[in-house]
Amino acid sequence: MQQLLHGKKILVTGVLTDTSIGFHVARVAQELGARVILTAHPRPRMTRLFAQRLPSGPDDPPPVIELDVTDAGHLARLAEQVAEHVDGLDGVVHAIGYAPPAALGGNFLTTEWPDAATALQVSAYSLQSLTMACRPLMKDGGSVVGLTFDASRAWPAYDWMGVAKAALESCARYLSRYLGPEGIRVNLVAAGPLATTAARSIPGFDGLTAQWPATAPLGWDVRNPEPAALACAALMSDCFPATTGEIVHVDGGLHAVGAPPAAPVAPPHAT
Repeated sequence: MQQLLHGKKILVTGVLTDTSIGFHVARVAQELGARVILTAHPRPRMTRLFAQRLPSGPDDPPPVIELDVTDAGHLARLAEQVAEHVDGLDGVVHAIGYAPPAALGGNFLTTEWPDAATALQVSAYSLQSLTMACRPLMKDGGSVVGLTFDASRAWPAYDWMGVAKAALESCARYLSRYLGPEGIRVNLVAAGPLATTAARSIPGFDGLTAQWPATAPLGWDVRNPEPAALACAALMSDCFPATTGEIVHVDGGLHAVGAPPAAPVAPPHAT
């Protein structure tokens, strides 16, 4: 297994800190033999600092490219910037998600379109825009892996991010349909809740995560991103040559037995 990704060149997005899922995907990919390139937004300098905590690889630390997925100029330059470091890509990891505070935490009924639109563009449409930006570098096919949170349910406090994840899951299926003939596979990993900076910013989400370990058949450790990172690595390897449009659940099995109990989150205006 140590050489599962030997020789693979992989672009990993969404590395904010060393608690980010993207950071651990990059770490595992390096440990399995991949050459990794990171993208960062909005603080590439911070990402470069955290990149120094990754294990040694062909690039030590890996290069960091600034990428705002809502900026057409950044997307247009991405392939050229990546090509300064590698001659192509075998894998792309989409670990990008954001919703404004007004679109989370029980605000669903009062969220206005600009905030909902931001959540949808950054968290869902970006899978298409990132994949298309990287497409010229995947001439021999490859694997695109995104991260989702089971969008088949309406989770407390998740609100418009949940809607965005549903759109992300549909987007992955359409990408798999159109890019399959080019040998590009597109799959998602639906991880259970993890103690990332992004998760901690969702008001009321702790009420859900507190019940998850006791409800999931295999248990669940919100502080351990390793299972999700390993699943991403497996999907980027050559072990799944005929799998695309799939959602792999890495949640301790909770999706199979039902959601954990959680206190409802009242809208802010409720008395």
